[in-house]
Amino acid sequence: MRCAAACAALVLTTAALHATVVLPIEFRELVTSSAVIVHGRVTDARSAFVDDRRAVDTFVTVAVDEYFRGNLGAHVTFRVPGGQIGRYKTVFVGAPEFNEGDEIVVFLKTPSGGVPFVTGLSQGAFRVLPDARTGRRVVTTPIVMGKTSGEPERIVRGDPARRPLAIETFRDLVRQVLSEAAVR
Repeated sequence: MRCAAACAALVLTTAALHATVVLPIEFRELVTSSAVIVHGRVTDARSAFVDDRRAVDTFVTVAVDEYFRGNLGAHVTFRVPGGQIGRYKTVFVGAPEFNEGDEIVVFLKTPSGGVPFVTGLSQGAFRVLPDARTGRRVVTTPIVMGKTSGEPERIVRGDPARRPLAIETFRDLVRQVLSEAAVR
């Protein structure tokens, strides 16, 4: 009887849980569903209260080096869920973090009348870093590139086939996906 009462009390007092589920987005879908794809350097990342001060988001400004798709001007500001102001912090699992000086390629969605946001959370943000051996600027390849054969793509952590691409090769790959999508 005590066990049944304890179970009933537990069921009645449980709070609703909210979770973020991030499904892998295939690279072709990431490219075609993003209105703007920009390569540049982060010049500012500021957190601000949003949603009537119930949450904190970060607004990231990028000095544009090049657009792979779209054009929003010489500087682009986009919104990322989560951030910190003093003792107030909002953590959004799966959201990318940016620091001043980061060189990035970011895939953005642009809601009408709103601030752009990163497509697919961290899946739409790529760091550009110097290769340790050659010094060339490289981008880590996406987890799910997508196969043209129609077979499901297997995701393997630490897959040696996922080698960093030179930024120029990555740009060409994005443009190839866009041109293929335009033909369809």
